[in-house]
Amino acid sequence: MTAELRLEPWGPDDRPLLDALNAPGMMAHLGGPEPEHKLDERQARYLEPRSGMFTIRAGGEKAGSVGFWDREWRGEDVYEIGWLVLPAFQGRGIATGAAELVLDRVRADGRHRAVHAYPAVDNPPSNAICRRLGFTLLGPEDFEFPPGSWLHCNDWRLELD
Repeated sequence: MTAELRLEPWGPDDRPLLDALNAPGMMAHLGGPEPEHKLDERQARYLEPRSGMFTIRAGGEKAGSVGFWDREWRGEDVYEIGWLVLPAFQGRGIATGAAELVLDRVRADGRHRAVHAYPAVDNPPSNAICRRLGFTLLGPEDFEFPPGSWLHCNDWRLELD
């Protein structure tokens, strides 16, 4: 990656980015685009203090989003991490770099001992990011997201200790 990379807390002026990330091609591995009212809800959640959601800036431009949040998985409290990078910025290591930056924040948060990522089985770039970041592949899982739609994902785990 050649451009300067940084994370900024999600802000009120990031709604157009959320709209761009909701494009059909961007959401192909996540059950498809969300309706407007769901984007309004997502924007409100992202604006909450300590939401864990960030805008990715590459060379000063908004390139995507990355974040982490709490979840319960198999009886354990863990973090989940996720990222989306706009097509114009893909293939330059931006998602990997942004995930590394957010993992630093996850480690500093320190409430859980592991983080999981759940990229679609048929999403080679996101699965490769997990591999590059040192996650361990635990295997495929089926998730209902959004309600009524099933996703076939890989469960990747990274120990934080």
